[in-house]
Amino acid sequence: MNVVDRWKRQLGALTGRAAYDAKGSRDAAAVAYARRMQRSQKERDHLTLPFHQLPVVVFDIETTGFSPRKGDTILSIGAVKLSGEKKEEFYSLLYSENDPPLVVKELTGISREELIEAPAAENVLTDFLSFIQGHTLVAHHASHEKAFMNHSLWSLFRTRFDYRLLDTTFLTRLIPSMQHMQALDDCCNFLNIALEERHHALADARITSELWLKCVGLLEQQGYVNLKDIYAELAKQRH
Repeated sequence: MNVVDRWKRQLGALTGRAAYDAKGSRDAAAVAYARRMQRSQKERDHLTLPFHQLPVVVFDIETTGFSPRKGDTILSIGAVKLSGEKKEEFYSLLYSENDPPLVVKELTGISREELIEAPAAENVLTDFLSFIQGHTLVAHHASHEKAFMNHSLWSLFRTRFDYRLLDTTFLTRLIPSMQHMQALDDCCNFLNIALEERHHALADARITSELWLKCVGLLEQQGYVNLKDIYAELAKQRH
C-alpha cells in the first residue's frame, strides 16, 4: 500500500478535527475585505475571452484530510497566475496549533513547527483572494479545492466561494488521446511534464499550470477558442 492509499485509509477513520485556530483575535478588516472581493468577482465573466487573453490562476491546496465538514482544514495554498507570457506565484502555509496526521506529514513534509510560524488562516485567505481577483481559477480534480475553499470562507468570513473554477479534467475529456486520463501524474507523464516535489502545494500548482497550457494548446488545434466552446461541447456530450 503506497503512502497516499494509507493516508486515505487512516483519515477515513478519523472523526471531526478542530476548525482553524485563531492567531490572536479575528481581524474584522480581513473579514470585510474578503466579502468585498467576493462581491467584485461576481461582476466578471471570462467565458468568451480567447484562451490567450484569459486571465487564469492555477492553484492547489494541501489539507489535513478529505472532509472539511468533519473538521479537516487547509494546510497550505500554492498558486500560479498566468497573464500572457508573465507568471506570478503565491504560496503560504496556514497557522495551526495541531500536529498534522502522520500520513500527511509523510506525504507533504509539513510539520507542526512550520504551521505554528505561519500566518493566520484569515490573513492567508484574504491575501489569496487579492491574488486571484479578476481571474478564472483552475485546479486538477477541482471539487477538492472547491469544497475546502467554500467551507473555509464560510467558516472565517461567512461568505461563499463564488469564483469560476475550471477542472483540468474538463479539458482532457475533449482531447481524444487523453479522454480516459484522470490522475495528474498520468496526464503529466503523457504530456512530458516533469513531476517534481509532488504534494507540495506550489509545486503541484506549477505542474498543473503546465498541464493547463499544454491542454489549451491541443484544444486550440481542435478549433476550440474559449471557455464557452468548452462548456458547450461538454453539455452536448452529457446529452
